[in-house]
Amino acid sequence: MRFVAGAFQTGHNHMAPGGTWRPREGKSAYDDGTSHIWTVGYEEHEIRTSTDQAPAPVAAVLALGCCLATGRELDGIREAAARGGWSAATRLPGSYLTVARTGATTRIAGDRAGVIPVYWCMDGERVVWATAAAPLAAYGHTSPNLAVLLAGFSVRGVDALARQSHFEGVRRVPPGWALVLQPGHRPRTEPVPAAVTELPFSEGARMVSERMTTAVARRAASAGPLSADLSGGVDSGTVTSLAANTGPLLAVTYTDSRMGEQDDVLYAERIAAGQPHITHEWVHGTRHSVRHFDGLTEPATLPFTDTPSFTLGLLAIKQAQLASATAYGSRAHLTGRGGDDVLDAVPLMVIDQYRAGHRAEAIRRAVALARARRCAVHPLLRQAVRTQRARYPQALTALAQMLDGPRDLHHPGLTPPWETLRWCGVTSSAPWLTRSGRSAVADLVAHRAADADPLTTPGAVHERLALEVMGDGHATYDQIARQQWSLPLHAPFLDTPVVDVCHAIPGWDRNRPGDFKPLARAAFTPAVPAFLLNRRTKTAFTGSVYAGLRANAPALRRILSGSVLAEAGLLDGSRAVAALDGAVRGEPAPLASLHALIVTELWLTTLPTARDTWWEKTTTTEKEATR
Repeated sequence: MRFVAGAFQTGHNHMAPGGTWRPREGKSAYDDGTSHIWTVGYEEHEIRTSTDQAPAPVAAVLALGCCLATGRELDGIREAAARGGWSAATRLPGSYLTVARTGATTRIAGDRAGVIPVYWCMDGERVVWATAAAPLAAYGHTSPNLAVLLAGFSVRGVDALARQSHFEGVRRVPPGWALVLQPGHRPRTEPVPAAVTELPFSEGARMVSERMTTAVARRAASAGPLSADLSGGVDSGTVTSLAANTGPLLAVTYTDSRMGEQDDVLYAERIAAGQPHITHEWVHGTRHSVRHFDGLTEPATLPFTDTPSFTLGLLAIKQAQLASATAYGSRAHLTGRGGDDVLDAVPLMVIDQYRAGHRAEAIRRAVALARARRCAVHPLLRQAVRTQRARYPQALTALAQMLDGPRDLHHPGLTPPWETLRWCGVTSSAPWLTRSGRSAVADLVAHRAADADPLTTPGAVHERLALEVMGDGHATYDQIARQQWSLPLHAPFLDTPVVDVCHAIPGWDRNRPGDFKPLARAAFTPAVPAFLLNRRTKTAFTGSVYAGLRANAPALRRILSGSVLAEAGLLDGSRAVAALDGAVRGEPAPLASLHALIVTELWLTTLPTARDTWWEKTTTTEKEATR
């Protein structure tokens, strides 16, 4: 698995007796005597450095990953960092890790979406950090954080990770924050200053157009043969159209016997037919005999990702889908992932709109939401009022008390539509937790309540959490694609410059009753076909998921019956298996929760924890030779 790792000496003992540790197969990318950085699995062009030419450099900037800046832009950023404007280094085109050194201070920051995270731990006076948590867990001989794993699929509206990680003792730098390292000081974190705070819709749309066009065009110019997903939706269609405007590419459309009659197929076909630079490839899952949850019978053979990955449930589908791209010789595959998170807005933005003073418009929006969800207006309005009157710490405290109380969490039937307007709550998998499991999650939620910002708003919280879930999902998908098919995946919508400007436009402007993704239409006309930007439908994949569960039920039952979480006394495995059996019979089922539990259990059973899997010993002589 590829990652970046570093070590920073905060004290005077630069070398432990007998040497120290470095990442196995790591290549030295930077070493100034106090800070050493290695890359594992990175190509030379993915390591961008700009350093002062003075004998004692005042500033240095490293961009590790897909940094699309020109050399002049990177040098300009380093000069800005020397003057105190280090945060500009985080906002270049692309998706990358930023390391900015100014004087004796080093700052390390990932991206806003969490595609490239930052984790750290202490080893005496030495800070060891990485863009993956598993290597640090192996370094410190620490175990998985089961409470975080449980909370990840049993509660919503809760930052399950916050400053923790999926491992005990490994700390996380939240997206939008930087790890600050200085000799003689303990590590600390600080927020990355916002590039833009709030933008009017028209100006924001213009900036979205510029930044997305740059993100796609520079990838196309640097990658060589290019491929892209073309589902027929607005997001993938936009990325594909922007890429095709720059030159040839292969567009891959996946369908199956259940999706074939949906609108996606028609839109994908029409987009490809209207663009001469597109070579269109169809992948029919039914004809290829691939389904959801295929290929999970031998967990030991599955690719490992740093966090549990939903892509494991789609492994056979992705294999078929990307086979066309690899046969084409693609060097980079574009996706529309993240489009919903930046072009659209979460339902709870109606509360933010009300709090911002747009009360009449917010009430009208709430009524429209009730009608769209085909539910009674008054229960939804009552819930909106309760959410508006509460603060986030209060809501989290109430959730923690409910989880730790005697109340049965089992609620038969579908979740009422007005539940989407709660600050936080339980998911359909919460009833699977044992008393011990509930207590573990309750304790985590209570800790989050103690640290929660009382001035934050519901829409802002849910928008951030949804973005980070998508960023993590894309990161693990990319890890799998690189391991299995040597094909890098790119999601331009998740680039920090794009996220920054989209989220600076109020969510209630990005989502308007009766209008689907008006920001996309305002930003991408005429570069993207008007018929796509005016689309109002969205294809559901529920039938395909049910078919995959039925076909793979024996393998999935084995995974759930051997549950690591159940063995730890935190999960009632029989309830989870019962939910799976209900889905196999075609009954309404918590599909997302089942998917999350399955991939979590697979992750726990395939976790490589030995230190020498990730690290190797370095002697003093070897260390000097790498400088």
